[in-house]
Amino acid sequence: MDNEIKVSAPEKVSYRDTLKSMDTEEHIDLAFYRPIGYMWACLAKKLGVTPNAITIASIFLGVGAGVMFYFPDMWLNVIGMLLLVWANSFDSADGQLARMTKQYSRIGRILDGLSGDIWFATIYVAICLRENMTSAFFSSNPWVIWAIAVVAGLCHAKQAAAADYYRQFHLYFLKGEEGSELESSRELKEKLAGLSWSRNFWQKLTLTFYTNYTVNQESNTRWMQRLRAELHRRFPSGKIPQEFRDAFRKGSLPLMKYTNILSFNWRTIALFVSLFLEMPWLYFMFELVVLNTLLIYMYARHERMCRKFTQQLQDGLY
Repeated sequence: MDNEIKVSAPEKVSYRDTLKSMDTEEHIDLAFYRPIGYMWACLAKKLGVTPNAITIASIFLGVGAGVMFYFPDMWLNVIGMLLLVWANSFDSADGQLARMTKQYSRIGRILDGLSGDIWFATIYVAICLRENMTSAFFSSNPWVIWAIAVVAGLCHAKQAAAADYYRQFHLYFLKGEEGSELESSRELKEKLAGLSWSRNFWQKLTLTFYTNYTVNQESNTRWMQRLRAELHRRFPSGKIPQEFRDAFRKGSLPLMKYTNILSFNWRTIALFVSLFLEMPWLYFMFELVVLNTLLIYMYARHERMCRKFTQQLQDGLY
């Protein structure tokens, strides 16, 4: 799905139809962002606006939010908070619009992930500049906050990638290939090798970034990859028994709450609290301590589960 594909959609798509699944939705999203996103998506559909256009608009809103966080003025910070909430409602709307109109593309998935990275990169820079301007310690040691921000940013990228990957793996067993965006780096590399830089420059460029992103996701999930390989060996047609799908979903479902904590909502709650306390550097500590601890715990539990299912497949239990 390298280019945007348009398929005729029903005249009326229900709100529930625009959700990925109830298994993977977060409570705050269901109560707030998804209903607002659905309204934006309905409006965009009437106006003929594409999901990618909404994603690009969210980037400008998120960058504007980051700029507002630079100023040690609570009213400007509140404006920034509202802009960030608006940006995330657009981030919800682009996916809901894509499901509503059947407009899917790999570039759209890449752009969707990139938008959040741009928001938070702007926010990180704003916090660093602000702390160096307002804090006696950081103004005397300006490199410290930048070093903390870089480490926190790398951790943020790892946390978000892991959360996305585990959700897609869960959706694969819940809905099958059609309902998941789970990819294989091996297949992506084969597609990449078939593209020419001279004839398919932009397609190869985006696929290169996406392949590297997928390789990074796979590198920390050894037993998940063994499970995928064993499933491919046992069921090369892709027809995994429903009994196995149900068993994996049951084991994976309790972990979905952790993937949601590693995503946007709890991150921004911590950010807003740190701004209200006028200590935005605390947000970096939240990422480094709380979210990293949760990530390690989630890795361990998911890998243990995948090892169990791999061994059960090897023992012929499915």
